[in-house]
Amino acid sequence: MSAQAHIRPADFQDVATLYRFICELEECQLNAVAFRAVFQRNLTDRRVHYLVAEVEGEVVGFVSCHVQYLLHHTGKVGEIQELYVLPEYRNQQIGRQLVSALEQLADEQGFVNLEVTANQKRTHTHRFYQQLTFRPSHFKFVKELQS
Repeated sequence: MSAQAHIRPADFQDVATLYRFICELEECQLNAVAFRAVFQRNLTDRRVHYLVAEVEGEVVGFVSCHVQYLLHHTGKVGEIQELYVLPEYRNQQIGRQLVSALEQLADEQGFVNLEVTANQKRTHTHRFYQQLTFRPSHFKFVKELQS
């Protein structure tokens, strides 16, 4: 089954919904005040793109992309930071529509690459991105500096 979503840029009115989505994605309760501050800051940053998917006026999915110019790519690279679709809307092509909209934006803005990392335990996520022709080419190493 497939649901046709309306994809639009997120705005500050979406903050509570996106907070819930990211808490569910990360499987933890994030600091709501800090989340709101980061979200508000990033909405004004031209290097950050937040897109939401709506079905019948309800926000059912979200993707974020941060952009930077990288020397080793000699150009503009977008990295998907978060992608979330409500469980009841999964397997209805919402995630694909969000990534497709992001790919269109990347093409319009001249990205040389679109990248994503996913937690090792999320094997279903790995398959999703591979189906969209992302290829596993790197390992990501993380060192936490603050708790």
